[in-house]
This record gives sequence, C-alpha cells and structure tokens, in this order.
Amino acid sequence: MALVTASRYDAPVTVLTATGVFGLLLGWATYALHGTTPLLERVTNSTSTWIIWTALAGVLIRDRRLAVWGGALMMLTTCGGYYAASTLGDTFGSGALGTAAVWSVAGLVGGPILGWAGWTVRRGRGDLRPVAGAVIAMVVLGEGCWLGLALNYWGEAVAFLTVGVLLTALLTVYLARAGVRRYWLCAVLAPVGGLVFYLAEKAILNGLLESV
Repeated sequence: MALVTASRYDAPVTVLTATGVFGLLLGWATYALHGTTPLLERVTNSTSTWIIWTALAGVLIRDRRLAVWGGALMMLTTCGGYYAASTLGDTFGSGALGTAAVWSVAGLVGGPILGWAGWTVRRGRGDLRPVAGAVIAMVVLGEGCWLGLALNYWGEAVAFLTVGVLLTALLTVYLARAGVRRYWLCAVLAPVGGLVFYLAEKAILNGLLESV
C-alpha cells in the first residue's frame, strides 16, 4: 500500500498538477500582498521571491526531469496567476503584456535551473551538490545586491542579504553532514554567483523590462 501511494504522488500528472496549482496560488498571493508594507512591496516585486520556490519543489520531487519541468511550469503558472489577479483587480493595462512576456521568459530560464538545483542538492552526486546549493543561495544574495546597489533600498537589501547568508550556511552544513567531500564549494561559490545574478538582472532582465 505504501508503494502504491508513493507511486501515485510521484506520477508526472500529479507532480506537474501540484506545481502548476502552487504557481497559480503563488502568483495570486504575490499580487494580493503587493504594497501592503514597505518590505513586502520589495519582496513581492522580487525575482527571487518567485524563483526560490522552484528549488523547494526540486527538493521534494524525486525525478530529476520532473523537477526541471516542474520548475518551468511553476514559473509560467505563477506569472499567469499574478496577471490574472491583476486583471481581476483592474490594474492590468495593455502595457503590461510586454512585462508579462519578459517575466514569463525569465521564469522559463530560471525555473528549470532552480528546480534542477533543488533536486541535485538532495539527490545528486559529487561536486554538483555544492554547486547546486550555491545556485539556490545566489538568487537571494543577488537580489539583495540588486535592491541595495541598483535601487538604494538598503533596509530591504540587508534583509535579503542576511537571509542569503543564512541560507548559504544552512546548505553548506547540510552538505557537510551528508558527507559531501567538497561541501565548502557552496559557501565559496554562492557569493560569486550572487554577483553574477545581480549583473545579469541589471544588464539583461532590467534592460528587457525597460524596453517594453
């Protein structure tokens, strides 16, 4: 009976449906919370707030390919949930179509990567595990850099950077206790990846958003 139950939970339709529904709820919640407090204003307008959930999905999903596809689907449905809520709230104008397209493409790029990273940290082998951990942490660290260096929201930036440092430490300790030989790569690569994430957000994502 336990094996039958486990196989049902691991079925592709079940996994993808769950990630899709969660994405819709995440998009709706992001819209609903947007602007309620200064910190939530930044959090709900943050790349990392959406994409970090795909890493958690990757941790929970047993199949690597499903983790990757689930990450992509979650980001698409998150965009759909957010802009559907925006439409119902009468705040979705014609100019938002381009923005929605940019966020959807960004999600299709980042979602699978973070889904893979979450899966690899838990179930991967060798040095890929600490590299994947660094990929997860770099999203939060990079967002902190963006908020501080690009937008001058230093209070919120400190909050993101603090969470990023704690997440890096948590992942590094987890990998060390799991017996990964080069667990320290997570702590070394996370800040480097955070800088790369910040530069990519500044040069690519922000440029695309300004062009639409």
